[in-house]
Amino acid sequence: MTNEARALGALLQRKGVDNHDEVLRACNASLKQSKKDSHTLHAKVVALLKLDRYENALHVLENGEEALKHEARLERSYALYKTGQLAEAERIAKGIDDDRGARHVEAQALYRLEDFERSAILYRELSKTHAPIDNEENDIRINVGATDAHLEWARKGHLIYKKKSGREDLEAFELAYNAACASIARGELAQGEILLRRSQDLCNALDDLTEAEKVAELLPIRVQQLYVLIRLGKSEDAVKLASQITPRDISDGSTVQVAEINCLAASGEIKNPYLNHRIVNAVTPLPKTDKLFTIQSDQIDQDRLVLDLLISKFGGVVKSTTKTLTENPPPTASSHLNSLSVLNAAAHAQCQLGKIGIKHMLPLLEKRPLDVGLAMVVVQLYILTNNHGSAATVLESLLKHLENSTSANDQDVRFAPGLVATVVSLYTLQGRRKQIKTELAKAATYWRHKSKPPRSLLQAAGLTLVESSKPDDQASARDIFSILHKEDPGSKIATAGYVAAHAFSSTPVDEEADNLTPVSRLIADIDISALEDAGVLQPKLGLDAAQAATRKRALDEKPKPAKKRLRKSRLPKDYDASKAPDPERWLPLKERSSYRPKGKKGRQKVATLTQGGVEKGGEAAAGSSGKGGSEGVIKGAAGGGGGGKAKNKKKSKK
Repeated sequence: MTNEARALGALLQRKGVDNHDEVLRACNASLKQSKKDSHTLHAKVVALLKLDRYENALHVLENGEEALKHEARLERSYALYKTGQLAEAERIAKGIDDDRGARHVEAQALYRLEDFERSAILYRELSKTHAPIDNEENDIRINVGATDAHLEWARKGHLIYKKKSGREDLEAFELAYNAACASIARGELAQGEILLRRSQDLCNALDDLTEAEKVAELLPIRVQQLYVLIRLGKSEDAVKLASQITPRDISDGSTVQVAEINCLAASGEIKNPYLNHRIVNAVTPLPKTDKLFTIQSDQIDQDRLVLDLLISKFGGVVKSTTKTLTENPPPTASSHLNSLSVLNAAAHAQCQLGKIGIKHMLPLLEKRPLDVGLAMVVVQLYILTNNHGSAATVLESLLKHLENSTSANDQDVRFAPGLVATVVSLYTLQGRRKQIKTELAKAATYWRHKSKPPRSLLQAAGLTLVESSKPDDQASARDIFSILHKEDPGSKIATAGYVAAHAFSSTPVDEEADNLTPVSRLIADIDISALEDAGVLQPKLGLDAAQAATRKRALDEKPKPAKKRLRKSRLPKDYDASKAPDPERWLPLKERSSYRPKGKKGRQKVATLTQGGVEKGGEAAAGSSGKGGSEGVIKGAAGGGGGGKAKNKKKSKK
């Protein structure tokens, strides 16, 4: 063994080696004597990783032998993860058995690959076992919170075990921030605002962070606060907070892009769309290690297209959106693709609303009858023009096309909760109760046989069917609430629906009914006497029916004679009944005996064409020659000569 190898061995045997530069120098000195020593190369890789020189560490591993790659599989997967090669990092880490560090790398790589479901499973498995490293348990909780938040954004909230924030989420600012993001994804904006404030206070109270580090940690929290204020409609607070955020002070390029969009949105009215367009598009390309998540990049792309529409770049929007829609043809339940379809329709109509916009979009709808986003735009325009009947016709046509499709994906789109809710809302505006029940029953029948049915849709269908008196509807309601009660026995809605649906069946429901709030407690604060004095408010549909009944004529009632409408007088203002009317009042003005034309030519013409007079023979003969009748005479007078001048010329003698 050389002196350099002995020095390296002695250095590595020390406890708590913190000087990684010294370890790297010792490794380089030892490798001068033995360039292929796998143990020394392994130590060098670890030192480079400790110094955040991931590219150099990966270079050493890739140029090494297979023995080194196998020995340093964990280090290699970590270096690949830090350099943005996520799929390869996940593959190598997954192949390492019984290694806690490999599970961490695999879970984090899956998180960045947006496979949040598998990432959450790995982190929960890690949380069930003892953490041998200090603060590892806290890091796992933070990562679990981040994964749960992204599951909510991805509309997979049913995979989350904990929906509500607990005391443990208020102990660290990272935990509070992740809990706030999950609340925002669920639409609980007020709760998210409270948790973001808590996260900010916890970060400011930390003593182990410098002021610069605190600023770096607080900026993403404020950017998220700005988004919540905009969604809540607190314009003044949003403008004030946006003035305190300087996007260029943020180190992460992805956070810079989000901050710029939020700051522009906080200003409210867009005074100069060209300037905003320039700001949003003047961005630095992000490295592989700092990519936006899909939900962020999709929203930013949509914002850029909206700015293109505001500066009248309709052709560019049509071209870019058509390319994406061609690669991903409809129908689809993707909110991003349907939003692109909406922007495509707006560009074709050049942002015109009302009947003009509908006129431009209907031909597109004929070409793309399965396009959900386009159909929703047409429906919305019809509703804005108060044409609910046409809106219902367009929506029913879309549903019919989807039902006729044999694709399983098309059927999922047909009975998507959002689309069903839109149909039900439109039918509610029209008072079509029968169609509402039919639509919800069909959707519930479809989703009941799926492994993960949407709870909100099943609840709405169950509540509608349980009111019906038909045995088939009652049976469907029992099946629906049985599924809901089995999945979540603690849900008050599911339990109450289960009891109501089984009220007329032989199934005992006493135990479930005991878990509900007693009726006496529910009506304890209701004044029955006051209700009786005020009277019972009839439903709108029932009231309309009663009014229609009162308008009907009884059988023995005689029809009343219709009232004659008095027409307005059309007599002239100076009409005098004592004077006889002019007998020539129906003749044109020029044919009346009292007509006196102005000018010398007019008087001469009238003298020759007196009403009732006889034409002279010579003039009549002259007028009849040529092109016929008086037309030839008039043209001759108007021409100022012509043929007449030719006749007056003397012939020259030959």
